Amino acid sequence: MADSTFLTGLSYVFGWTYFTCWSLSFYPQSILNFSRKSTSGTTIDFPLINCLGFFAYTVSNIAFVYSPLIRAQYAARYKGLTPTVQFNDITFAFHGLLLCFVTVSQYLFPRAWAFAPSLGSRPSHFILGTFFGCVAGTLIIILRVWASPVRSESSAAVTGWIWLDAIYAVSYVKLVVTLIKYTPQMYVNYRNKSTVGWSILQILLDFGGGILSISQQAIDSYQQGDWSGITGNPVKFALGNVSMIYDLVFIVQHYVLYRHAGVKMGRDGDEGSDSDPLLGDDGRGSDEERRIQ
Repeated sequence: MADSTFLTGLSYVFGWTYFTCWSLSFYPQSILNFSRKSTSGTTIDFPLINCLGFFAYTVSNIAFVYSPLIRAQYAARYKGLTPTVQFNDITFAFHGLLLCFVTVSQYLFPRAWAFAPSLGSRPSHFILGTFFGCVAGTLIIILRVWASPVRSESSAAVTGWIWLDAIYAVSYVKLVVTLIKYTPQMYVNYRNKSTVGWSILQILLDFGGGILSISQQAIDSYQQGDWSGITGNPVKFALGNVSMIYDLVFIVQHYVLYRHAGVKMGRDGDEGSDSDPLLGDDGRGSDEERRIQ
């Protein structure tokens, strides 16, 4: 009994701590852009596709927590278990969606922010294709479920097309976005041989949040005595794992491969790190604005 109470409390602490880390990770990039009065060195690809991902994540989390039908169908499919999604997941997703909109606005409306023009304000074909592909794929699944005569039956949870499958389709959008959203920026850093303009603080916060998120889900599944708590919510589990892999790549780029790039690009020997208010004029229109097309 004491162990159960301790694990429940630990899961609660981990949940709100990873929520804090991941939520704070949305601020450094927009703050860095504002302090530099420029979005150079980055592209709109990451925050734009993130908007789609967090919209889908918000919708699916709300359904898993507050929809009696979805929860009943989930229990029927996974032997009476309940979704491991919690209220802090909804709070995190909605907060992330709002902050992504703020960051995207810095690219789409640079004059409103008094920013210098940047070539990275136009999304790449790769991200646009992913965006519309995710929307189309989700709509197809929703229409398939709508055509199913057993869509609202919990008894058909194992073999039939039900509304739970539609919610999974929506949640998988976030998974797809997570798999590819960092790729354009990683490529930009590689092309520029620099991470100037890209906030490493957001990466460090994201990495810490990923560890805590996986830990919380492992505790919840252990307490239920069935690891389908993870297989039943693959998006949340994958978010932590995939993000941490990308985070490690960015950490290597920033601290190992291109650690001296800021010195070369800064003015008067000042390093172009997250703490710099501005890049030199010669840095704004350089190779750092190249993108995947």
